[in-house]
Amino acid sequence: MHSRHRRTPVIFRDRSSAGALLAESLRNETQPVVLGIARGGMLVAAPVARALGAGLDVCVIRKLGHPAQPELAMGAVSPDGETALTDYARDVSPEELRERIEAAQAAGRALEERLRGDRPRVDLSGRTVIIVDDGIATSATMLCAIKHARARGAVRVVCAVPVAPSDFLDRFRGAADRLVVLTTASEWHFAVGRYYADFHEVSDEEVRAALLMEG
Repeated sequence: MHSRHRRTPVIFRDRSSAGALLAESLRNETQPVVLGIARGGMLVAAPVARALGAGLDVCVIRKLGHPAQPELAMGAVSPDGETALTDYARDVSPEELRERIEAAQAAGRALEERLRGDRPRVDLSGRTVIIVDDGIATSATMLCAIKHARARGAVRVVCAVPVAPSDFLDRFRGAADRLVVLTTASEWHFAVGRYYADFHEVSDEEVRAALLMEG
């Protein structure tokens, strides 16, 4: 029993309850915009935005799977083309990497259009932006989201997640202006889902509903 608690120090009931807890650590941010990384991060971001009285928008970042082992992340790309690469990207040729980035970027654009519909992007120019995800399994997705927010004009970027591996934290401290993590994990094989009682696959409909509630 005790060893189980050591392996998994915090279990969140679901993404919404994790977001409510996360919001308590973000109340000192002034007039932020909250970006939820699609899809799961949106269910954490929505209660953060509600608690802070902040604008909410969706941030689509697509993982670049390794051609030989798709579960290995070579990096991540935004719909606008910002990228963050991992060491696994060295295993493929520049041509294949470029092709995969272009394909993921196109898929990201299509997903963003599907999730957003006619709703325009929130203007991030000159704003504090809080980027929220349900957890960090690899660094690429969040690092790409930070680049994306800065490219869209954010002047201050806060990275906020319920759980992240402890050995990744320095990467985000260097990229973001503030890092908020409720609990850190030291497991060799880290899985975000182990920290949630309910970690269901989030649908497009749930993301659209979160955006509609905010609007």
